[in-house]
Amino acid sequence: MTMSLQTATTHRIGGHLASLSRDSVPHLVNCTMDVARAAAGTGMARVLAWWWGIEVGPESRFYGLPLFRRLPGTSIRIGPNCQFRSAKWSNLIGVNRPCILATLVGGAAVRIGSACGFTGTAIGCASRIVIGDRVMCGANVTITDTDWHPIDWRDRISGKTAEASPVVIGDDVWLGVNVIVLKGVEIGEKTVVGAGSIVTRSLPAGVIAAGQPAKVIRELRGRTVSSRP
Repeated sequence: MTMSLQTATTHRIGGHLASLSRDSVPHLVNCTMDVARAAAGTGMARVLAWWWGIEVGPESRFYGLPLFRRLPGTSIRIGPNCQFRSAKWSNLIGVNRPCILATLVGGAAVRIGSACGFTGTAIGCASRIVIGDRVMCGANVTITDTDWHPIDWRDRISGKTAEASPVVIGDDVWLGVNVIVLKGVEIGEKTVVGAGSIVTRSLPAGVIAAGQPAKVIRELRGRTVSSRP
């Protein structure tokens, strides 16, 4: 996360130029295209962010166009040196949608720290979502602080707003591919959540958790701990 894709790609291009061969040409062409597409995507995404009134920190880059939707009276702030990968070519693990950042109810606020990485990540906020520094979100992660629709069918018919409760994700958290984080959850710093997990309750710092719903498997130091319900 400390070296931008453009810098890393430039280094790779330089290395291939030094030993140019038929074997390296496809990779060289692809790296060159990635640099150009990333530059174009970042420029266009920043225009979209300006249009929607979204604050984007310096050195943040966009690989493909995200989907922004900010309601009046709400706020979305993105820290410096973040990466948003929305295009299929931008991550070979498989991206099935663009990154989505949306506020849904008046007063909602999204805060994203520095040096975070998102691939096809959907963030839907009706209350408050706070994401710390250096958080990594694998492909197609969903983070939301609302049920989106009321549970009771009568409330849905009457048009009532769904329940919402803030979400806080600590520094250096890693959410694996297809993880879903639901309302009212706090994930402690440095915790790793396994691919495909659904986080319905808060998780402590410094653990590996997985499952549906996600439960603590062990501490990162390697000591086994009891599972949380």
